[in-house]
Amino acid sequence: MSGLRVRFAPSPTGYLHIGGARTALFNYLLARKEKGTFVLRIEDTDVARSTQESVDAILQAMEWLGLSYDEGPFYQSERFDLYRQKVQQLLDSGKAYRCYCSAEELEARREAALKEGGKPKYDRTCLRRTEAPEGSPYVVRFQVEDEEGVTAFDDRIKGTITFRNDELDDLIILRSDGTPTYNFVVVVDDAEMGINLVIRGDDHINNTPRQILMYKALGYPVPGFAHVPMILGADKTRLSKRHGATSVMVYREMGYLPEAMVNYLVRLGWSHGDEEIFSMSDLIDKFTLEAVGKSAGVFNPEKLLWLNAHYIKTGDPARLGKLLLEYLAAEGIDATRGPDPAAVVVTLRERARTMVEMAKGAAFYYVPEVTYEAEAAAKFLTEAQRPVLESVTARLEALETFDEEAISQAFGMVMEETGLKLGKVAPPVRVALTGSTVSPSVYEVIAVLGREQTLQRLRRAAAAIS
Repeated sequence: MSGLRVRFAPSPTGYLHIGGARTALFNYLLARKEKGTFVLRIEDTDVARSTQESVDAILQAMEWLGLSYDEGPFYQSERFDLYRQKVQQLLDSGKAYRCYCSAEELEARREAALKEGGKPKYDRTCLRRTEAPEGSPYVVRFQVEDEEGVTAFDDRIKGTITFRNDELDDLIILRSDGTPTYNFVVVVDDAEMGINLVIRGDDHINNTPRQILMYKALGYPVPGFAHVPMILGADKTRLSKRHGATSVMVYREMGYLPEAMVNYLVRLGWSHGDEEIFSMSDLIDKFTLEAVGKSAGVFNPEKLLWLNAHYIKTGDPARLGKLLLEYLAAEGIDATRGPDPAAVVVTLRERARTMVEMAKGAAFYYVPEVTYEAEAAAKFLTEAQRPVLESVTARLEALETFDEEAISQAFGMVMEETGLKLGKVAPPVRVALTGSTVSPSVYEVIAVLGREQTLQRLRRAAAAIS
C-alpha cells in the first residue's frame, strides 16, 4: 500500500459532533489533495454503549457534509479474533503479562503511593508473580520495557513532543471479560489498515507515546501523527451542549447548508491568508497541515450564520428550492402545489439566513388562504384602501403578459389614476397577498404567485373589508 493513507475513526456512542466532523474533514481534504486514501473505521469495541442508531447518524452526517470515504466502514466489533491474536503475540514475546490484581487491591496501592508522594501507577506486582492464582480473573497489561528512556515523536502540527517512559503506566490491553481496550485496538487497526498518518484531536496526545511503544513491540512501522487543536466555546471552555448544538445534523435541522458547515469547520484552526469563503474544491487545492494552528479554535455561531446567509444568497435556486420544500413540510406546509420553489427562493434569499427562516418567510406562497396579521389588517385593509385594491385588481386582470415589467406598468397606471405614490398603493396589496407588512417586493410576489392566486387574494381582501 503506497501513498498517503489516513482515517477517521469515530465511536458510535452518540452523534457526529462538531469536533469529530472537523477531524473527518481535515483527513478527507488531505487525502483528496495528495490523491491518497481516506478510510472510515467505526470504533465500536464499547459494546454496551455503541448503537446502530449512532452508526447511522455518523454515516448520514458524513454524507451530508460530502465527506466520501474510499474504504470502509470497518467495524472493530468484527475484528476481535485479530486483536486476541495480537495480545497473544505480546504475551508470547514477554512484552505483555497477565495481571490478577483486584480493583480493591489496585485502589489501596494507588492511595498508598500517593500518600508517600509517589506516582499512582501500577507497581508491577503481577510482572514479578511466579505462580498464577488458579481460576482467578485477569487482565493483560502491556509492559513498558525501557523505563529509563523517553518516547518522542515529531507531530506535524505541534512539533516535537517528548514523554519520559517512567511517566507511562503498564496499560491494560485486554479486559477481564476478554474485550480489548481502545489504545491497543487502535494500534492494531491503524497498522493492519496501512494508515501512515494519524490526524486526530489533541486530546489524544497523551495516548501517543503508549501507542508508539505498542507499534514497536508488535513489529509494526510507526505512522506519522498530527494532533489538531480542540474547539472551545466563546467562554474559552471546551465546546459542549451549553454552547449550542454540538451534533452536526442538528445544524441541518436548524436550516444550515452543508457547504456553510464545511467552510466554517475548516476555519476552526486552519487559515489561508485573509480568505473566508472556500468551496470544497478550493479547500482540496489549498489545504495543508502546516497552516493548521497550534492553539484552540473558538466556535462562533454568528460567523457560521453569516456564512450560511452567504451560501443561501449565492446558491443555485433550483437546488435550494428542493430543499425549501423539505423545510416547508417540516413546518406542516404542503408545497407540492403552488409556485415554483426556485422562483420563491429568488424572492427570499437576500433576507433569509437559514432555510428555516426562508421556509417561514415562504409559507404565505403556499397556504390556501392567508391569515392577516391583526395590526396589518387594521391599518391597511380598511374602507379607505378598498378603491386601491379594486383598481390594482382591475389593472392586473387586464394584463396580457404577467411578468414583473408588466406588473410594474399596471401599478404605474393605478398611481396615475389615484394620484397616490407606491408607498400608499403597495402596503394594502402586500397585506392582501401575504397577510403581513413584511415581504419581498410586491412586484416579485405577484409575479411568483401568478395571475389566478393574486386576483383571488386581492378579491378576498376587498370582500373582507366590507
